[in-house]
Amino acid sequence: MAAEDLDPSADLVVHALNERNVPVMRFDLAAFPQHLDLAAEHGGHVSGWQGDLITSTRAVRLEEVRAVYYRRPGLPHISRAVDPAYREWAQGQALVGMVQVLSSLPVLWLHHPDIYRASAYKPGQLAAATAAGLRVPCTLVTNSLPRAREWAAGIGGPLIVKPVTAGAITLHDRSMMLPTRRIEASDLDESLELTAHMLQEWVPKRHEVRLTVVGSQMFPVAIHAGSDAATVDWRSDYDALSCEPTVIPEEVADGVRRFMAGYRLNYGAFDFVVTPTGDWVFLECNPAGQWQFIAAATKLPIAEAHASLLQGAV
Repeated sequence: MAAEDLDPSADLVVHALNERNVPVMRFDLAAFPQHLDLAAEHGGHVSGWQGDLITSTRAVRLEEVRAVYYRRPGLPHISRAVDPAYREWAQGQALVGMVQVLSSLPVLWLHHPDIYRASAYKPGQLAAATAAGLRVPCTLVTNSLPRAREWAAGIGGPLIVKPVTAGAITLHDRSMMLPTRRIEASDLDESLELTAHMLQEWVPKRHEVRLTVVGSQMFPVAIHAGSDAATVDWRSDYDALSCEPTVIPEEVADGVRRFMAGYRLNYGAFDFVVTPTGDWVFLECNPAGQWQFIAAATKLPIAEAHASLLQGAV
């Protein structure tokens, strides 16, 4: 298991595997190469890699690995003994060396890095969701103010603006995610031309749904917002949320299965709007999304589903 040291979701999966007496070795890539040793050999006669992965407390033979849970590990930390001019290069060598050896193992992966990169971005997801039969909002990706105003006039109502990709931004020495914002067409100005922006029609909400999919198991949870900020983007105000398990329409479940098959995903955290008339509208899928807060609020066995998938039960 490759995950950050302080990751409550990973903690729950480790606990569920320990309950089943399944051997687990957990590490953070940030420990490599200073506190984690890799010795991988490819002899040219046998497919795959053989060798050892060793931490200060655990060791595993690569050929004995049966599954890899790869969940947002840190980047390798390079010793200050390395000249600053070479540290970025050395970090790249460490990252590719470790990840490519692990990703070449013929085992089950949760969040395979290649599949994650192919499936993580919203513009591609919207096209894939439509192809899978899911309803999506009308969307414009642009840096052209005249085109944005023309498009907004065609929508004829409120809009939202959101980041094209979910990267963090550092403001006042604090890392934070930019939330989705509701705007009017009159709010569009020249700042839109400074980079790519994603604009969408505002979809009226009865509530939202976070659908956590682990292998073949689906855990749909209705999220009810108790504040204006949470109504626009529930990530903006977690304290104002209430969650409860809900039922996913079969045609939506079929579309989700097609979406996941198209990307070869075995995990996804899907976000939907449920309209006042009961239609489910796809917003996005995070192929390494958080689920611990959903499990805590609903007591759904999401950690156990991860353990079953990694163990090979489902």
